[in-house]
Amino acid sequence: MADRAELLPFEAFPAQAVQTLRYADHDQAGHVNNAVYSTMFEAGRVPILYDTALNMPPEGCHFSLVRITIDYLTEMTWPGDVVIGTGAARIGTSSVAFRQAIFKDGICCSTADSTVVLTNSTTRKSQPLPDQARAMFAELLLVTET
Repeated sequence: MADRAELLPFEAFPAQAVQTLRYADHDQAGHVNNAVYSTMFEAGRVPILYDTALNMPPEGCHFSLVRITIDYLTEMTWPGDVVIGTGAARIGTSSVAFRQAIFKDGICCSTADSTVVLTNSTTRKSQPLPDQARAMFAELLLVTET
């Protein structure tokens, strides 16, 4: 589990997405089911990775999720809205590592570290990130100094 001292504040995440919790998201114990967290983290990444106004992904390519690690920090209950904060932690040759957090009522309930790889849709092999994609991801680097 992530050390709470290492948690980033909401303001550290350059991109945010709001999701409304659904009744179907909670389980018999009364809290949001752990499987729903992965979907919420995806909802935070997809608007970045598939933004046609920024030519993302580059033509002939898609992004493949190759790694995700989720830490569940505190119970989250329905109803309400959550905010998913997303920031780039590292930009590689063909990959981007993201750090994300889910906040409900101002409390960080969960964090995730994930890696996506730019994949050529025909060859199904990784492909180097073009300069415009690298520049876009650079603007999304986490703000670690407040």
